Amino acid sequence: MSSASYLHSLFGLDGKVAVVIGGTGELCGAMAGGLAAAGAEVVLVGRNPEKAQARLDAIAKAGGRGYFVAAEASSRSDLQSLLAEVLKRSGRIDIVVNGAGTNSATPFLDISDDEFDRIIAVNIRSVFLGCQIFGRHLVEQGQGGSIINLGSMSGLVPLSRVFTYSATKAAVHNLSKNLAREWAPKGVRVNTLVPGFFPAEQNRKILSPDRVASIMGHTPMKRFGEARELIGATLLLASANAGGFVTGAEIVVDGGYHAMTI
Repeated sequence: MSSASYLHSLFGLDGKVAVVIGGTGELCGAMAGGLAAAGAEVVLVGRNPEKAQARLDAIAKAGGRGYFVAAEASSRSDLQSLLAEVLKRSGRIDIVVNGAGTNSATPFLDISDDEFDRIIAVNIRSVFLGCQIFGRHLVEQGQGGSIINLGSMSGLVPLSRVFTYSATKAAVHNLSKNLAREWAPKGVRVNTLVPGFFPAEQNRKILSPDRVASIMGHTPMKRFGEARELIGATLLLASANAGGFVTGAEIVVDGGYHAMTI
């Protein structure tokens, strides 16, 4: 077997279907592109068809396949309809990425109930629902599967100025480990992909010059991550061949941020 064939046998996703919730965004969009390049049919899930089409055009240009389904990630009825539509159109589901997210830099004493509830809904309720609705299908179909939840460095070490975001991401990390333990006997793997600092739509508004300087001072590689640099970890977690014994893990992609103290 050639080295290329061996790598494809490890990381190839031919015949698989990946549902990427939040796939119209920058980070999950790049992850979706990587899944498609590995052979999976990719379902982009979000609220913006224009952003989705740009992603789908890029996937098609690279020889991949995919389509868009509009859904609100924090809506149970939307995700139940999404599950039904994907099964109708694609016939199966093997990989689920729960990546919807939002952020805020409101000082703690000024956080309103509405803001708190909004961030909770997007960042943790959406993951809870995605795991429950799609996890039920994966468990009941009896063929295993992979759920990849998007965590955050702030889920491991709370970051300043993003109080509700940090709390929700910590909950995502905890939920993922609980489900990994619960579903391991069923062959359903649940892992958390933990990006460090990647400039994206949801965090650009809080990246002031002083905060950027602080981040760089705490990042040994002295740069932000690029979205494409999440693809390798995504393929490891998605592939039953490459990552078949990986569950309950927190795969950190952060340029050394978590290894830095003083």
